[in-house]
Amino acid sequence: MRSSKPDPLLAQLGSHRWLVPLLADLAAHKGARFVELIQRLGLSRDSLTRTLDAAAAIGWVQRNPGHGHPLRPEYILTEQGQAAAARAATIAGAQGAIGLPPGAATRWGLPLVAGIGAGHDRFNALSRLLAPATPRALSQGLTALGRHGLVTREVLDLRPPASRYKLTGRGQILASACR
Repeated sequence: MRSSKPDPLLAQLGSHRWLVPLLADLAAHKGARFVELIQRLGLSRDSLTRTLDAAAAIGWVQRNPGHGHPLRPEYILTEQGQAAAARAATIAGAQGAIGLPPGAATRWGLPLVAGIGAGHDRFNALSRLLAPATPRALSQGLTALGRHGLVTREVLDLRPPASRYKLTGRGQILASACR
């Protein structure tokens, strides 16, 4: 059965390129200091600051009120963030299993994979499913997914020509993690 609504949690996880790896790391290490996150994720200070700000604005990450001791983490997950981090860890594990580098997905990459996996195989169906996304953003997301070997495009011999998108084996692994 095709879903007619996008998953709001998946859309939020995809809203920032480094949110999935950040939340997965914080869940795995029960919090972390800023410098540890830079080293483990391989991010610049600015990228990490923007990602932490985005996660804090959503309500998933907070500064640890007990920070100050060298063994206490500076950033921890909130109660709401722990549920999102569990899903992010599943997605990050699937990305690692298929050889997709962290942060490789575009903003709409994860919702697109989930949408195609749910049976929305035409561009207009994906556009209706992911309503706030512009056609350009969807097109760029589908192109990036094709470059990473997650999605294939089949051009149908119709008047006017139409395209159908399918998940590859690697894409199906990621789609199952997005559920």
